[in-house]
Amino acid sequence: MTDTEKVNAYIDKHEKWTDQLKQLREVFQNTELKEEVKWGSPTYTLNGKLVAGMAAFKNHYALWFHQGVFLKDAANKLHNAQEGKTKALRQWKFEAGDEIDKTLVQNYIQESIENCIAGKEVKPERKKGVSISPMLAEAFKKESEFKTAFDALTPGKQREYADYISEAKRDATKISRLEKIIPMVKAGQGLHDKYKNC
Repeated sequence: MTDTEKVNAYIDKHEKWTDQLKQLREVFQNTELKEEVKWGSPTYTLNGKLVAGMAAFKNHYALWFHQGVFLKDAANKLHNAQEGKTKALRQWKFEAGDEIDKTLVQNYIQESIENCIAGKEVKPERKKGVSISPMLAEAFKKESEFKTAFDALTPGKQREYADYISEAKRDATKISRLEKIIPMVKAGQGLHDKYKNC
């Protein structure tokens, strides 16, 4: 299936927002951006760099600007979807009844393209080391095969698993999460691999 076919399928699947997504797509198609599918939704790139994307949800649909922090946002449309976590990404949210001003959308996309060409980019901070919780350390002692498989993972995958266990509030949740990840780690999978390359 080509990216175009995947985007068609994505739009058709979200019946509530089909017309609106088609309108937004039309604006994207009048730019030099390449249409792709990343993380399961339509994404638009320039020379391999993420510029923008669109997504549909139960009660709204949205545009994503991957380096939206650099946009002037004169119309005050953008917000940070995860305050404190997201540094560059900005979202423009639409709800039922909202009108799509194609000219305004085009202006935001064009500014994003210009920013991309200018090299404006927030580089992700590389995290150092992996913090292993006592429960995970205990599991390593009990099962050396699990520890060996964990050590063979990339630091990013190790961090995902370690955080997944330590972020659980209750011990029962930590235990059930640990039971879930052991076969995944042994198979060499990352916690979020199934969501990548969709």
